[in-house]
Amino acid sequence: MKKFNKLFLAVIVSATFFASCSNDDDTITPEPEPAPRGNYEGGLFIIEEGVFEKVNGSISYLSDDLKLGKNVFSLVNEGKNIKDAPQSIGFNGDYAYIIVNRGNKIEVVNRNTFKSIATINTKINSPRYIAFANGKGFITNWGNPVDPSDDYVAVIDLTTNKVTSTIPVVEGPEQIIENDNKLYVAHKGGWGQGNSLSIIDASNNTVTKNFAVGDVPSSLVKDNGTLYVLCNGRPSYVSPETTGKLVKINMSNNTVSSTIDFPGITHPSFLAIENNKLYYTVGNNIYAASTSTTTLPTTEIFKAKEVSALYGFAVKNNNIYIADAVNFQDPGDVYIYSLTGVLSNEFSVGISPNGFYFNK
Repeated sequence: MKKFNKLFLAVIVSATFFASCSNDDDTITPEPEPAPRGNYEGGLFIIEEGVFEKVNGSISYLSDDLKLGKNVFSLVNEGKNIKDAPQSIGFNGDYAYIIVNRGNKIEVVNRNTFKSIATINTKINSPRYIAFANGKGFITNWGNPVDPSDDYVAVIDLTTNKVTSTIPVVEGPEQIIENDNKLYVAHKGGWGQGNSLSIIDASNNTVTKNFAVGDVPSSLVKDNGTLYVLCNGRPSYVSPETTGKLVKINMSNNTVSSTIDFPGITHPSFLAIENNKLYYTVGNNIYAASTSTTTLPTTEIFKAKEVSALYGFAVKNNNIYIADAVNFQDPGDVYIYSLTGVLSNEFSVGISPNGFYFNK
C-alpha cells in the first residue's frame, strides 16, 4: 500500500508539473529514423542471429572510427528484411554474400553501400558459410539437419547469382576455406558430431579427399601453407565425451602434419590468427600460441570477465573482438580488447551476435 501511495503521488505531481509547463500548441515530435550511412567502406559488419524462430536477425556496422550503425541491411534496403538467423558473410570483389541460415537464402549486396543486388534462394537449404575459387562461390549446406545423407556444397555462378550445381558431402559441412583452387570443408556434424575434413577441387567440383582430423572441427585458419583446424571435441551430453584438438594440415600434400590434444577434457570454441600467432578461446579465457607450437599454453592471456556468453571471436589489427550473446533473448554486446586483454571499447548490438566480418 505504501508503494502504491508513493507512486500515485508521483503521478499527480508529474502531471501537475507538465500541465503547468505546456500549452495547447506543444506537440511531441517522434525521433526520426536513422538515415542510411551510405558508405560502408572499411570497418566491420557484425552478424546477429536474433532469437531462434522469431525472424529478428540483423546486421550492425562498426566503422573504423568506432561509430555503430544497427540493422543496416533493412535501413539501406527499404522494405527488405534479413529475416531468420543470418549466419555469416563472405566477400568477393565488390560484393558481400550474406548467408541466412533458417531463411534458406543468400543476400548479395554491394559491400560498400550495402545496396541489394540479388537474392539466391533456390537449391539453398540451411546454408552456413561461403568461400570463393575458380570464379565461383561455394556454400556449405546442412540440408535437413536430422538427415545425415542430404548435406552438400552449393556452387554459385557469380555472374548470374544462380546455383549451377551441388556437391554431395558427408554430414554437417561448416566452415569452408580456399587455398590454391581447392576448398577445405570442416564437417562439424550439423546436429550430430562430425570429425572429418573434405577437400574439393574447384576446377571440376569434385571431392578429392575426406579424412579424420578430430571430433567436431569448428574453426579453420590458414597461414604460410598450413591449415589450422580447431576441433571442439565431443560435448559432455554425448557419450563418449572427448577433448579438443588443434590439427595442422600441410596444404602442399594435404596430410596431417601434427595433432595437439588439449589437456584433460577441454572444449575450445574459436580460433583466429594474427601475425604468426594463434588465438583461441576456452570458455571466457583467451589464449595465444605461436603457429609453430608443439604444445599448448597452460595460462591464458586474460579472462573476458565482462562476457556472459562468448558467441563470436576475431583478432584483427592488434585487437581482440568478442561477441557476447548474453541470454540469447535480449540485445547482445561487443567488446574490443588489446592483445593483452585491456578493454578499450564496448557496444550494445542486436540479439545473439555471432561473428565479425572486416570489410577490407
